[in-house]
Amino acid sequence: MWRLKVADGGNDPYIYSTNNFVGRQIWEFDPDFGTPEERAEVEAARENFWKNRFPVKPSCDLLWRMQFARENPCVANLPQIKVQDLEEVTEEVVTTTLRRGLNFYSTMQAHDGHWPGDYGGPMFLLPGLVITLHITGTLNVVLSIEHQREMCRYLFNHQNEDGGWGLHIEGPSTMFGTVLSYVTLRLLGEGGFGAEGAMEKGRKWILDHGGATAITSWGKMWLSVLGAYEWSGNNPLPPEVWLCPYILPIHPGRMWCHCRMVYLPMSYIYGKRFVGPITPTIISLRKELYIVPYQEVDWNQARNQCAKEDLYYPHPLVQDILWASLHKVIEPILGHWPGNKLREKALCTVMQHVHYEDENTRYICIGPVNKVLNMLCCWIEDPNSEAFKLHIPRIFDYLWIAEDGMKMQGCIGSQLWDTSFAVQAFISTNLGEEYGLTLRKAHQFIKNSQVLEDCPGDLKFWYRHISKGGWPFTTADNGWPTSDCTAEGLKVVLLLSKLPLETVGEPLDMKQLFDAANVILSLQNADGGFATYELTRSYRWVEICGMYLICNSSIDIVQEIIS
Repeated sequence: MWRLKVADGGNDPYIYSTNNFVGRQIWEFDPDFGTPEERAEVEAARENFWKNRFPVKPSCDLLWRMQFARENPCVANLPQIKVQDLEEVTEEVVTTTLRRGLNFYSTMQAHDGHWPGDYGGPMFLLPGLVITLHITGTLNVVLSIEHQREMCRYLFNHQNEDGGWGLHIEGPSTMFGTVLSYVTLRLLGEGGFGAEGAMEKGRKWILDHGGATAITSWGKMWLSVLGAYEWSGNNPLPPEVWLCPYILPIHPGRMWCHCRMVYLPMSYIYGKRFVGPITPTIISLRKELYIVPYQEVDWNQARNQCAKEDLYYPHPLVQDILWASLHKVIEPILGHWPGNKLREKALCTVMQHVHYEDENTRYICIGPVNKVLNMLCCWIEDPNSEAFKLHIPRIFDYLWIAEDGMKMQGCIGSQLWDTSFAVQAFISTNLGEEYGLTLRKAHQFIKNSQVLEDCPGDLKFWYRHISKGGWPFTTADNGWPTSDCTAEGLKVVLLLSKLPLETVGEPLDMKQLFDAANVILSLQNADGGFATYELTRSYRWVEICGMYLICNSSIDIVQEIIS
């Protein structure tokens, strides 16, 4: 049976932490864990989800809840009161109900002070991990058979009735979601038949909607890396843009950090035109995913194809001209001497930034997409590298299991964010002092989750903002503080400082309070608003031009519909 482990780094020599792994939450399969009755309860929850998977898409996170309910039983004997049974709702009734809620919520707190939970939903995250592990030959080494079975369960549970998969568990079927989910199941060993013919339904959806050439740009990239799509069918992602002067609006350093950190490793992989080993499964996928034989696909035409289910708005003409110029003129120059010398320099620069991101996030990275891409880049650079080995144990920080199966989360959790609001809820009831142990543990977690140092080196060179004193959305090891999480963390430690020390523990040091305020103030833009991770870096006119192009595209769509 699966068991959630908290604040545990294990004995792996390739993992390290800034705060003894506080906030870390990983699932471990233990064949001896749980009684027969407890295992039957888990299976019943899984069966119930399967029966109701179409009307109710999200899980209720029952595996974690069941475990914590057993480990931390609620002992308070308070009556359950239903408002409709009362003629008058008194203060005593409200207080009793609040105590019941707070008692229950206290039992769901982990021993390190945070509240764990599922942060899944996007369907395109797990495929990137499975594809990367398949390419690097570590799929069956890193993931146990139990992991792989639960991943298959998750994908089958979230297949739509039409046979496709969405961008998100609650979304309609898309080519991006369907192709990547189908490929993932094939790499995990599912053949022509899955749960109730799921594989056949999935392939039919793909072919009925134009085949995999109509997948989105991220999907084209993943299929190309896998060897089930040609790089010539991708629009360019030249790593040379990282060598451009920063003053240019196209410089990646001016992008929002989540966008920048995804296109950083993508540009390296594109620049290398890397393709994984062509196995019998890959050869079979080439036959399964396209409406014409693989060797007859027009890859130049495929570059700009996108299924209507995936298209938010069409490319402006200027964008297509730019892509075509890069593809037909610039790329051939950079692929041959002396242009390839510039490419080599660009690839070296990109990998410097990849390693910087990895090291400063303890190989967690800012999010799940750049996590697996960075890991793949490290393997491409050197399959036996220390960096690749350091990436492996942090994979499990992203994996979460519930009754719907095992998923890859959108972050390694929402630990700091959830704990901050939980503490505010406890305090707002004016019953906080009755829950001293709960608040003390939460207070300690929040103090342990503050980022205590800026990233090393010249922050401008690495396109990073200050971080000393900030709080992240997740854990201190992630190392990416944000303005809103820092504000909530600061608010909570100030609220707790008003309660007795013997109840909630020592307050945060005054210097650390100052550092937190400094981070928040440093993230105020010139227009008065506050940014998330870093200040706005691009030009106002770029945004105006972008909005103009989008509006023109929208007008074209409306006119086409009317005509």
